[in-house]
Amino acid sequence: MRSTELHRQVFRSGSKTYFNSSIFFPPDVRDDVYLLYGFVRVADNYVDSIPQQPDEFEQFVARYRSALDGTPSGEVIIDSFVELSNRRSFDPAWTEAFLNSMDLDLHKNVHRTLEETLEYVYGSAEVIGLYMSRIMGLPEAADHAARMLGRSMQVINFIRDIAEDNELGRIYLPIGESSLSDLREATARADAQEFRRFLSTNLERYRGWQAEAERGYAYIPRRYRVPIKTAADMYNWTASQIESDPFVVYDRKVKPTRARIFARVMRNFIAPGPEAPTGGRV
Repeated sequence: MRSTELHRQVFRSGSKTYFNSSIFFPPDVRDDVYLLYGFVRVADNYVDSIPQQPDEFEQFVARYRSALDGTPSGEVIIDSFVELSNRRSFDPAWTEAFLNSMDLDLHKNVHRTLEETLEYVYGSAEVIGLYMSRIMGLPEAADHAARMLGRSMQVINFIRDIAEDNELGRIYLPIGESSLSDLREATARADAQEFRRFLSTNLERYRGWQAEAERGYAYIPRRYRVPIKTAADMYNWTASQIESDPFVVYDRKVKPTRARIFARVMRNFIAPGPEAPTGGRV
């Protein structure tokens, strides 16, 4: 099934870095990426809107489950995702985990422990890595690296979007690991040393998970590796910007320009990384 302009617009509006990277996939894979992100962005929009739309989200979930059981919803975003799920052999449990994380956004505002944060991250980001692995036809040996790529990117999103999430009353980082009562700018500036330490701890975790993800690049065929590596490189750039000045998260949303993304794409076309192994695990 080919993506529609609706899929592309929904994806573009919600993910600048990954959308601009994904246009360099071959057309068949690119279409499937648009189908995937059309679905996850629509679900995400229901829970991130102001005010939130819990009834609409519940109806969306019900229509998805009905479509999965064989009764088309009549909505292109849902029905195209179900077709994609069947064609690419997605595990339905992944989608249930994703929907559970979206539901958490309706009911849970503060994540105090790393375990709570990672429960949310599994459904909101790690399963996206698994979806992408199936779309690219990678072996199951690549699944761990795919999950870690989703996890690491999501952690950078949490750090980058602290100010935005404050407006929604949300704290995704494990705030219980710090002496900070919250992540409002006034609180962070009142104890700047602790705020810097807290962000540094989570940036260190990001690097560890990203390193695990990068070991999986060898499983990705060259023609798919460029957009994946480009997106990851841009998250590395974002992390470095925040590390150099943690309080920048209160001044602006740190994102690479389109020119920076395209320049990295060209560099990765020249040196895309190692070739796929013949066996083994990541």
